Amino acid sequence: MTVTDAELSTYASSHDIITLGVAADDARRGKHASRTTYLRVHDVDAAPGSAVDVPSTAGEVRIVGRPVSVAAAVARVGEVAAAAGAVPVSGYSLADLEELAAAEQVPLRTLLEDLKRAGLELVAEAPIDKLRDARLAIEETNISGLSLARLTVHALPTADIPALYRQVAALQQQVGVIRAFAPLPRSVNPAVPTTGYDDVRRVALARLFVPNIPSIQVDWALYGPKLAQVALTVGADDLDGVSPVDTVPEGRRRAPLEEVRRNISAASLVPVERDGRFDVRAQ
Repeated sequence: MTVTDAELSTYASSHDIITLGVAADDARRGKHASRTTYLRVHDVDAAPGSAVDVPSTAGEVRIVGRPVSVAAAVARVGEVAAAAGAVPVSGYSLADLEELAAAEQVPLRTLLEDLKRAGLELVAEAPIDKLRDARLAIEETNISGLSLARLTVHALPTADIPALYRQVAALQQQVGVIRAFAPLPRSVNPAVPTTGYDDVRRVALARLFVPNIPSIQVDWALYGPKLAQVALTVGADDLDGVSPVDTVPEGRRRAPLEEVRRNISAASLVPVERDGRFDVRAQ
């Protein structure tokens, strides 16, 4: 479905979440039909030397946290990659790597290439509102041989959401390598919290305003199953951050895998597990 500029302007100014959601769902189904992917992620701390015990159910091992130095980042990637085996390893915020490269006066590409040689496959996130030069940083990531797991928004930098999404679409037009965009902010001011209506509207507008990025993503761990399920009906097609733990005290039916598959199916969609490389895993 092609959405005209006039239609986008109408959707951006409308408070009719039903009409907006239907249009976004149509756009989403035009790209993915009923297929909905989810990723089970095992998080490990960025500090070198801390324990790494990778469950066989993980589709990605993600290094979480800000590295204190280039040497520490490279060392940690080596440790995690050795423990992960064939499971893809992601890590770090591209904005943090930009700052680290600047602080230690090394080219960003050199840092990224060192991480690649140590075993990193993907930069975990690129927050568009924190990057010094989003186009250059993403291009350097690609040239270094790394993939970008997702483009994110750290904190909403503007009330003009359509303008932000046009910026995202323009960035993808320039770099062409972004696989997933997570439009909901990673950090929310507790004094000015977002509402469910706001979040759903942002997801729907993201799908309509950013047609050139294949997947619109919602973080299952950060935003929870209720919002995630609604988001899947208004444009989202990928769920990140599902726990790889299969055994919980409440029983297997309450385990993350069963819960996420049940929520996707309840939205009349087909759950498909993927790994960090966006390859489908054996069901």
